[in-house]
Amino acid sequence: MKRSKWMRHLAVLAIFAILAAACGGEDTAAPPDDGAATDEPTDMAATDEPTDDMAATDEPTDEPTDDATEEPTDTGTAPEGAGEADGVLTLGLLLPETGDLAFLGPPEISGVELAVEDMNEAGGVLGEDVALLPGDSGDGDGTVANQTTDRHLAAGADAIIGAAASGISLTVIDKITGAGVIQFSPANTAQTFTEYDDNGLYFRTSPSDILQGRVLAETIVADGGTNVAILSRSDDYGRGLAEVTEAAAIEAGAQAQVFIYDQQAQNFDADVADAAAIGPDAVVLIGFDESARILTTMIENGIGPADVLVYGTDGNRSNDLATTVDPNDPAILTGMRGTSPASEAAPEFIERLLEFNPDLTDTIYSGESYDAAIIIGLAAEVAGTDEPVAVAAEINDVTRPEGTVCTAFAECKELIEGGEEIDYDGVSGPLDFLEAGEIGAATYDIWEINAEGEAETVDQQQITAED
Repeated sequence: MKRSKWMRHLAVLAIFAILAAACGGEDTAAPPDDGAATDEPTDMAATDEPTDDMAATDEPTDEPTDDATEEPTDTGTAPEGAGEADGVLTLGLLLPETGDLAFLGPPEISGVELAVEDMNEAGGVLGEDVALLPGDSGDGDGTVANQTTDRHLAAGADAIIGAAASGISLTVIDKITGAGVIQFSPANTAQTFTEYDDNGLYFRTSPSDILQGRVLAETIVADGGTNVAILSRSDDYGRGLAEVTEAAAIEAGAQAQVFIYDQQAQNFDADVADAAAIGPDAVVLIGFDESARILTTMIENGIGPADVLVYGTDGNRSNDLATTVDPNDPAILTGMRGTSPASEAAPEFIERLLEFNPDLTDTIYSGESYDAAIIIGLAAEVAGTDEPVAVAAEINDVTRPEGTVCTAFAECKELIEGGEEIDYDGVSGPLDFLEAGEIGAATYDIWEINAEGEAETVDQQQITAED
């Protein structure tokens, strides 16, 4: 390791000691364990399998409103042992087994599990098997996520992988990073995190919505959209992506207007009617589980895929979306298009992933989840410890182009043991982390729903923050 890195570690640790001494607040008592997760780490997460479907319901969803995501939850007091080293790299899962994004759970969880298997087959990290703690992120006001986080911190997790939803991450980020533990999301895309005060302990392998909004707008205009209605949920993710898409569409020469809806509403009749009133030739839907009900209402109002150009985003890319809208007609959404972060090495990685878990029906964010775990493991190898602050100080550097390129944990680990700096290029792309702990370039899938109701990739677009 370079001398400058050791000096930086000493400075980081000194600053952290000051911050930890000042950290306080009243404890928030965690509700009794419901059995969904245990305090004992296992080599692989053996939890009840999350559901893959996005079942429509007439009941309001529990996804937090914009107000719920603006203010992160009180950190409380860090559990004894949180943020300390014990020689075993312990990862805690905070991924959606339930809630609006439950369809993302299986691919994300499987991605992490496969990464842990690969690391342990390569001799583990720091000479010990990586331990994995199961845990649901849920949704709503963050109650489930906070319960899971409390269990992980009490169990001595060095890093928590999740949440998938930006709003849910905002309910626990202060608690996790305030305890001196790494939070690493494979799917958070809200712009909020780029400059968030996280003590240098928050990271993500998914790109900021600043990039996705531009790709989405360019796709719409290239397809002939000139008057764009953007229907968006009211949380941090939805508002941020809607604003970027609107601005990029206008810059590209189209008219665009944003319509924010309450995702907990009983119905979306008024919101869809308002969007239809501007006579759009293109409609963007930025939603999660509620997307099926909104699309049904859009079809009833003459602005469905058979009438105008319709687009979605990563939050509603699912092979179950069409059959949720109409179980008897999988072709109901034929032609609907959208964008989502892509895994550049998708064919090879997805083949391995489906061998690992043949029951998967969606694979979105699986590569980003795999890479999150591998990066943490490699950073721990460089740091020579599982102490989270020291590991965090190495995360950006193990992805930087100044090092020797490697694409697998075993290969990278061998280079590290030989004294070389590495540039891990992951299954989700080159990575090349910026100082903010996020990627500065990304590849996006342009997907389209076919007559069988499947969301298939029809094109890809690369974009960087400098473009």
